[in-house]
Amino acid sequence: MALSFIPIQIGVSFSISLGQIPLTVFALRRGWKAGVMSGLLWGLLHFPTSQVYYLSVIQVLIEYPIAFTFGGLAGLYAMKLRKATLEGDYKKGRSYILAGSFAGGLARYFWHFIAGVVFWGSFAMWGFSPFLYSLVMNGLSGLGTILVTIVVALLIYQKSPELFIPKEIRREYHLEKGK
Repeated sequence: MALSFIPIQIGVSFSISLGQIPLTVFALRRGWKAGVMSGLLWGLLHFPTSQVYYLSVIQVLIEYPIAFTFGGLAGLYAMKLRKATLEGDYKKGRSYILAGSFAGGLARYFWHFIAGVVFWGSFAMWGFSPFLYSLVMNGLSGLGTILVTIVVALLIYQKSPELFIPKEIRREYHLEKGK
C-alpha cells in the first residue's frame, strides 16, 4: 500500500501502480489464495487512506475490492515457479514470473477497463468512444504496471530466487533431498 503513495501519474487517467509489484511477488510466493486475499486487503485499504475515486457504489466496488482482488491471480503460477526454482530451472522460473505478472495485471486491469467503459466513459477525451478511451487509458496503465512489475520481479528473482519459495517449503524440500 505504501508504494501506492508514490506519485507515478501522467495526466488524469494514466498511472503506474507500484503496489502491484509486492502483490505479485507475494502471490507468486504464497499462491493464488493468499494472493487474492492480499489483493482484497489492498483494495480495501484504499478507503481509510482516502485513495478512492468515487462515482457510484458499484463503480467503487469494481475498481477497488474486485479489481485489486483479481490482481492476486498472479499466484496461479506459484506452484510451477516453486517447482522450477527448487529444481534449479531458473529459465523456466523466469517464464512463470512473466506469466504470473501478466495474469495478475491483466485480470486486475480488465476490471478497471470495465469500470472505465461503464462509469468513466462520459469523461472520454478526444472524441473517443467510452470503449476505446478505456481500452487506451486503462490498457496503457495496465501495460505500464505489468512491465514495471515484470522487471522488478525478475530482478528480485535473479538476485534471490529463494525469496519466491516459503521457508517451510525450502526446508521440507532439502530434507527430502537429504534422505
